[in-house]
Amino acid sequence: MPRHPRFSTGGYVFHVLNRGAGRQTLFDSDTDYDAFVALLEEARRQAPMRVLAYCVMPNHWHLVLWPETDFALSEYMHWLTVTHSVRWHAWRKTGGTGPVYQGRFKSFPVQEDDHFLALCRYVERNPLRAGLVTRAESWKWCSLWQRDRCAATVTLNSWPVPVGKSWVEYVNDAQTEAEVEGIRQCITRGRPFGDSRWVRGTARTLGLQRTLRSRGSSGRT
Repeated sequence: MPRHPRFSTGGYVFHVLNRGAGRQTLFDSDTDYDAFVALLEEARRQAPMRVLAYCVMPNHWHLVLWPETDFALSEYMHWLTVTHSVRWHAWRKTGGTGPVYQGRFKSFPVQEDDHFLALCRYVERNPLRAGLVTRAESWKWCSLWQRDRCAATVTLNSWPVPVGKSWVEYVNDAQTEAEVEGIRQCITRGRPFGDSRWVRGTARTLGLQRTLRSRGSSGRT
Protein backbone atom coordinates (compact mmCIF):
# COMPACT_ATOMS: atom_id res chain seq x y z
CA MET A 1 0.00 0.00 0.00
CA PRO A 2 1.50 3.39 -0.95
CA ARG A 3 2.24 5.81 1.85
CA HIS A 4 0.10 8.88 2.18
CA PRO A 5 2.08 12.13 1.91
CA ARG A 6 2.98 13.68 5.26
CA PHE A 7 2.13 17.36 5.52
CA SER A 8 3.83 19.58 8.08
CA THR A 9 2.66 23.04 7.19
CA GLY A 10 4.28 25.73 9.27
CA GLY A 11 2.08 27.59 11.70
CA TYR A 12 -0.02 24.63 12.83
CA VAL A 13 0.44 23.03 16.25
CA PHE A 14 0.92 19.26 16.03
CA HIS A 15 0.61 16.42 18.48
CA VAL A 16 3.30 13.87 17.59
CA LEU A 17 3.94 10.42 19.03
CA ASN A 18 5.62 7.11 18.41
CA ARG A 19 6.09 3.87 20.30
CA GLY A 20 8.53 0.98 20.36
CA ALA A 21 8.29 -1.74 17.73
CA GLY A 22 6.06 -4.51 19.06
CA ARG A 23 5.39 -2.22 22.03
CA GLN A 24 8.88 -2.99 23.27
CA THR A 25 10.23 -0.94 26.18
CA LEU A 26 12.21 2.04 24.91
CA PHE A 27 13.28 3.44 28.28
CA ASP A 28 14.10 1.11 31.16
CA SER A 29 16.42 3.29 33.24
CA ASP A 30 16.81 6.92 34.28
CA THR A 31 19.77 7.10 31.91
CA ASP A 32 17.58 6.11 28.96
CA TYR A 33 14.96 8.72 29.81
CA ASP A 34 17.52 11.46 30.45
CA ALA A 35 19.28 10.74 27.16
CA PHE A 36 16.08 11.05 25.16
CA VAL A 37 15.02 14.28 26.85
CA ALA A 38 18.48 15.71 26.14
CA LEU A 39 18.05 14.58 22.54
CA LEU A 40 14.87 16.67 22.23
CA GLU A 41 16.99 19.74 22.87
CA GLU A 42 19.83 18.55 20.65
CA ALA A 43 17.34 18.02 17.81
CA ARG A 44 16.25 21.65 18.07
CA ARG A 45 19.80 22.72 17.23
CA GLN A 46 19.83 20.47 14.18
CA ALA A 47 16.34 21.32 12.94
CA PRO A 48 14.76 24.40 14.60
CA MET A 49 11.46 23.63 16.30
CA ARG A 50 9.17 25.20 18.88
CA VAL A 51 8.60 22.59 21.59
CA LEU A 52 5.46 23.28 23.65
CA ALA A 53 5.04 20.08 25.70
CA TYR A 54 6.41 16.55 25.92
CA CYS A 55 6.07 13.37 27.92
CA VAL A 56 8.33 10.31 27.72
CA MET A 57 6.78 7.02 28.78
CA PRO A 58 8.29 3.50 29.08
CA ASN A 59 7.36 2.37 25.55
CA HIS A 60 6.26 5.58 23.81
CA TRP A 61 6.43 9.36 23.89
CA HIS A 62 4.23 12.38 23.13
CA LEU A 63 5.37 15.75 21.79
CA VAL A 64 3.43 18.95 21.13
CA LEU A 65 5.32 20.87 18.45
CA TRP A 66 4.72 24.15 16.63
CA PRO A 67 6.75 24.29 13.40
CA GLU A 68 7.29 27.71 11.88
CA THR A 69 7.98 26.57 8.32
CA ASP A 70 6.75 23.89 5.95
CA PHE A 71 8.50 20.53 6.36
CA ALA A 72 10.16 21.63 9.62
CA LEU A 73 8.19 19.00 11.50
CA SER A 74 9.41 16.18 9.26
CA GLU A 75 13.01 17.42 9.44
CA TYR A 76 12.96 17.61 13.24
CA MET A 77 11.28 14.25 13.67
CA HIS A 78 13.54 12.51 11.15
CA TRP A 79 16.67 13.68 12.95
CA LEU A 80 15.24 12.84 16.36
CA THR A 81 14.03 9.32 15.61
CA VAL A 82 16.96 8.26 13.44
CA THR A 83 19.52 9.56 15.94
CA HIS A 84 17.70 7.98 18.87
CA SER A 85 17.45 4.63 17.05
CA VAL A 86 21.18 4.60 16.26
CA ARG A 87 22.16 5.51 19.81
CA TRP A 88 19.62 3.09 21.33
CA HIS A 89 21.13 0.17 19.42
CA ALA A 90 24.71 1.33 20.08
CA TRP A 91 24.10 1.54 23.85
CA ARG A 92 22.62 -1.97 23.90
CA LYS A 93 24.98 -3.43 21.27
CA THR A 94 21.95 -4.62 19.30
CA GLY A 95 22.70 -3.16 15.88
CA GLY A 96 21.10 -5.07 13.01
CA THR A 97 18.46 -6.74 15.18
CA GLY A 98 15.49 -4.78 13.88
CA PRO A 99 13.74 -1.42 14.13
CA VAL A 100 13.41 0.51 17.38
CA TYR A 101 10.09 2.12 16.44
CA GLN A 102 6.88 0.58 15.17
CA GLY A 103 7.01 2.78 12.07
CA ARG A 104 6.78 6.41 11.07
CA PHE A 105 5.67 8.81 13.75
CA LYS A 106 1.98 9.70 14.04
CA SER A 107 0.83 13.29 14.09
CA PHE A 108 -2.25 15.47 13.82
CA PRO A 109 -2.86 19.25 13.88
CA VAL A 110 -4.58 20.87 16.87
CA GLN A 111 -6.76 23.98 16.99
CA GLU A 112 -5.28 26.79 19.08
CA ASP A 113 -8.11 27.18 21.60
CA ASP A 114 -9.49 24.98 24.37
CA HIS A 115 -8.70 21.95 22.22
CA PHE A 116 -5.01 22.80 22.50
CA LEU A 117 -5.27 22.97 26.28
CA ALA A 118 -7.16 19.66 26.38
CA LEU A 119 -4.46 18.05 24.27
CA CYS A 120 -1.60 19.37 26.44
CA ARG A 121 -3.46 18.20 29.51
CA TYR A 122 -3.81 14.75 27.94
CA VAL A 123 -0.09 14.62 27.16
CA GLU A 124 1.13 15.84 30.53
CA ARG A 125 -1.37 13.66 32.41
CA ASN A 126 -0.12 10.46 30.74
CA PRO A 127 2.05 9.19 33.63
CA LEU A 128 -0.76 9.73 36.13
CA ARG A 129 -3.29 8.00 33.87
CA ALA A 130 -0.87 5.06 33.52
CA GLY A 131 -0.44 4.76 37.29
CA LEU A 132 3.28 5.58 37.25
CA VAL A 133 2.89 8.45 39.73
CA THR A 134 0.28 9.77 42.13
CA ARG A 135 0.71 13.37 40.91
CA ALA A 136 1.28 14.27 37.27
CA GLU A 137 4.05 16.79 38.04
CA SER A 138 6.07 14.06 39.80
CA TRP A 139 7.04 12.35 36.53
CA LYS A 140 10.49 13.71 35.79
CA TRP A 141 10.50 13.18 32.03
CA CYS A 142 7.64 15.49 31.22
CA SER A 143 7.24 19.19 30.46
CA LEU A 144 4.90 19.55 33.45
CA TRP A 145 7.68 18.45 35.84
CA GLN A 146 10.10 20.79 34.09
CA ARG A 147 7.85 23.85 34.30
CA ASP A 148 6.76 23.10 37.86
CA ARG A 149 10.40 23.11 38.98
CA CYS A 150 11.60 25.85 36.58
CA ALA A 151 14.16 23.38 35.23
CA ALA A 152 16.06 24.14 32.03
CA THR A 153 16.06 20.62 30.57
CA VAL A 154 14.39 21.42 27.24
CA THR A 155 13.78 24.89 25.83
CA LEU A 156 10.00 25.22 26.04
CA ASN A 157 8.34 27.87 23.91
CA SER A 158 5.37 29.98 24.94
CA TRP A 159 1.97 28.52 24.21
CA PRO A 160 -0.38 30.06 21.64
CA VAL A 161 -3.18 29.92 24.24
CA PRO A 162 -3.03 31.53 27.71
CA VAL A 163 -2.91 29.07 30.60
CA GLY A 164 -4.13 29.82 34.10
CA LYS A 165 -2.16 29.58 37.32
CA SER A 166 -4.07 26.43 38.29
CA TRP A 167 -2.72 24.41 35.37
CA VAL A 168 -1.00 21.79 37.54
CA GLU A 169 -4.22 21.07 39.39
CA TYR A 170 -6.14 21.04 36.11
CA VAL A 171 -3.80 18.39 34.72
CA ASN A 172 -4.25 16.28 37.84
CA ASP A 173 -8.05 16.46 37.60
CA ALA A 174 -9.60 13.51 35.77
CA GLN A 175 -10.49 13.91 32.11
CA THR A 176 -13.82 12.64 30.89
CA GLU A 177 -13.87 9.42 28.87
CA ALA A 178 -15.36 11.33 25.95
CA GLU A 179 -12.46 13.81 25.92
CA VAL A 180 -9.84 11.07 26.13
CA GLU A 181 -11.53 8.99 23.45
CA GLY A 182 -11.81 12.01 21.16
CA ILE A 183 -8.05 12.54 21.32
CA ARG A 184 -7.38 8.82 20.85
CA GLN A 185 -9.50 8.84 17.71
CA CYS A 186 -7.32 11.66 16.36
CA ILE A 187 -4.21 9.65 17.21
CA THR A 188 -5.54 6.57 15.44
CA ARG A 189 -6.67 8.38 12.30
CA GLY A 190 -4.31 11.38 12.14
CA ARG A 191 -7.47 13.49 12.24
CA PRO A 192 -7.29 17.23 13.10
CA PHE A 193 -8.41 17.98 16.68
CA GLY A 194 -10.73 20.96 17.02
CA ASP A 195 -14.27 22.12 16.46
CA SER A 196 -16.10 20.70 13.45
CA ARG A 197 -15.70 23.75 11.21
CA TRP A 198 -11.98 24.07 11.92
CA VAL A 199 -11.47 20.33 11.42
CA ARG A 200 -13.12 20.36 8.01
CA GLY A 201 -11.20 23.43 6.86
CA THR A 202 -7.87 22.14 8.13
CA ALA A 203 -8.45 18.73 6.56
CA ARG A 204 -9.04 20.42 3.19
CA THR A 205 -5.98 22.65 3.53
CA LEU A 206 -3.64 19.81 4.53
CA GLY A 207 -5.12 17.13 2.31
CA LEU A 208 -6.37 15.09 5.27
CA GLN A 209 -9.97 14.51 4.18
CA ARG A 210 -9.46 10.73 4.39
CA THR A 211 -8.96 11.05 8.16
CA LEU A 212 -12.54 12.27 8.60
CA ARG A 213 -14.01 8.91 7.64
CA SER A 214 -15.44 7.05 10.59
CA ARG A 215 -13.48 4.14 11.95
CA GLY A 216 -13.15 2.56 15.38
CA SER A 217 -10.29 3.32 17.75
CA SER A 218 -7.46 0.79 17.91
CA GLY A 219 -5.26 0.68 20.94
CA ARG A 220 -4.60 3.00 23.85
CA THR A 221 -1.88 5.56 24.42
